[in-house]
Amino acid sequence: MNWFKKIVPPGLKKIFSKRSSTKDLWLKCNNCEAMIFHKDAKENLYVCNECDHHMRISAKERFNQLLDQGSIKYIEDPIVPIDPLKFRDEKKYIDRLKESKKKTKIADSVVIGYGYINKISVTLAVHDFQFMGGSLGMAAGESIIKAIKHSLDNHCPFILCASSGGARMQEGILSLMQMPRTTIMIQALREKRIPYIVLLTNPTTGGVTASYAMLGDIHIAEPNALIGFAGPRVIENTIKENLPDGFQKSEYLLDHGMIDMVSHRKDLKNNITSILEILMNNEIQKSASI
Repeated sequence: MNWFKKIVPPGLKKIFSKRSSTKDLWLKCNNCEAMIFHKDAKENLYVCNECDHHMRISAKERFNQLLDQGSIKYIEDPIVPIDPLKFRDEKKYIDRLKESKKKTKIADSVVIGYGYINKISVTLAVHDFQFMGGSLGMAAGESIIKAIKHSLDNHCPFILCASSGGARMQEGILSLMQMPRTTIMIQALREKRIPYIVLLTNPTTGGVTASYAMLGDIHIAEPNALIGFAGPRVIENTIKENLPDGFQKSEYLLDHGMIDMVSHRKDLKNNITSILEILMNNEIQKSASI
């Protein structure tokens, strides 16, 4: 093929350069396997045009989708001990952390910040599933606590976007301790009557579901998201029975009263705004009556 490269016009060489690789130009839907032009996917909020599948998105992309343009301010990540247990399985835990940081360009699995959602001031914490499955470790726990403190100090609603496989096994009991610690902080939000809204995305499982992700005032889920503690396969193998169709999916949980709403991604921002307006107006009325 060397002779072909020599006669290809410069314009075509530029089109087929490494920078214009298939990976950069196209995305593949995990559900229907349709190929989607990256620009089109971004404009459609990373929802498949063919089957309406809601793709996983990064924490930074979630910030951009939910908060008003130009209002986003990220909160500095808290400093925590790295690899406190000196854990090693197939790889050293510290090497896994380095790989995830290089891949995602973030410090750990939860990104925190604040800004405005349709001109309403909020604090936002977002799990990034690309960072070790959005798992809950000390850094993630401290980030959520720091974000809640920001809500408490500024008396603004707290919004959590969950996407996690659960507690991070490489940190053992130190990871599990983040469950009660974050729960205590959520109680502090309740005592100050500050709204706490949870957005459950695919997947939200394990210790995250068993703690702060199911303690919101309102729970919203994206369509067809897997939400539960143990996965369906584990449950079936344990109880030795087949599970109902759609078990642990958003729509099933809505029908059985575990969540309050299933919202398409394009409607999320306006739906959250409407809920906040109702909750905050109620709190103003209560304060006035007191």
